Amino acid sequence: MLDPQAKALLDLIKERGLPASNELSPAEARQAYRDRRSYTQPAAPEVGAIRDIAAPTPHAPVPLRSYRPAGSQPQAVLPALVYFHGGGWVIGDLDTHDVLCRQLCNASGCAVLAVDYRMGPEHRFPAAIDDALAVTRWVFAQAKELAIDPARIAVGGDSAGGNIAAVVCLGLRDAGEALPAFQLLVYPATDMRRGAPSHRENGEGYLLTSAVIEYFQGHYVGAAQYDDWRASPLLAANHAGLPPALVLTAGFDPLRDEGLAYADKLSAAGNQVQYVCFSRQIHGFITMGRVIDEANTAVLLCADLLRRKLAN
Repeated sequence: MLDPQAKALLDLIKERGLPASNELSPAEARQAYRDRRSYTQPAAPEVGAIRDIAAPTPHAPVPLRSYRPAGSQPQAVLPALVYFHGGGWVIGDLDTHDVLCRQLCNASGCAVLAVDYRMGPEHRFPAAIDDALAVTRWVFAQAKELAIDPARIAVGGDSAGGNIAAVVCLGLRDAGEALPAFQLLVYPATDMRRGAPSHRENGEGYLLTSAVIEYFQGHYVGAAQYDDWRASPLLAANHAGLPPALVLTAGFDPLRDEGLAYADKLSAAGNQVQYVCFSRQIHGFITMGRVIDEANTAVLLCADLLRRKLAN
């Protein structure tokens, strides 16, 4: 059964005739995503400190938003979460995920560094991955200046951001570099081929439709690149030696089965993995705590595990 609160949201979207992302230009879809967040997202909680900074990369500086939890001391050395927002590698930004980052920051006691990576169609694959890897390396290198503990850095993200976080872990492992202590993967996209049963079962009527997925992928990556592990981390040749993970999925999400498949792949390779499916939920629900109560439950679950996995 679909969660009644999720159903009410879907019914309202249909009643008001709100256009789907694939019916808009990328610029229009980005603005619509920003505009609609005020209806579904909770009020932004106060945090201890917030500032916009930038990480130098080989391409250009990447904007970041740094959060410190309420009640923390400015120079206290904290664990940290490097967070990559969702939005199909086309929409989303530091503002669309500001509330979620604040929630995770306060509830986990971790600093959060949100990443405004480059997106398609202006910057196609693998630009987002290049930015994410460069920023994560910079965070490790600048840990002292950022007042964070380099041994307690996690990466995470939702949807496209979950895809990026998974790829960052694979890329750093393959390069023989320092690995994050944890990966938080919220309904991640892991297989660009879209062959899992959940794509057929949930491809219509649940906000993230097959047409929307095709729109996002078309602006980000070419079909010839679907098998590249940097686009489809499920297809990496080796999943051993990766950080502990939480993979969270939603039952009425086209990406549900590829999230589960990735959790199973990580477990089969000997990694520590927890898998949780919110079986009555839709894709994107974790940012919708104003109208979907289970969103707040999911945020607290993620934050609690972050706190425990990144404890001293």
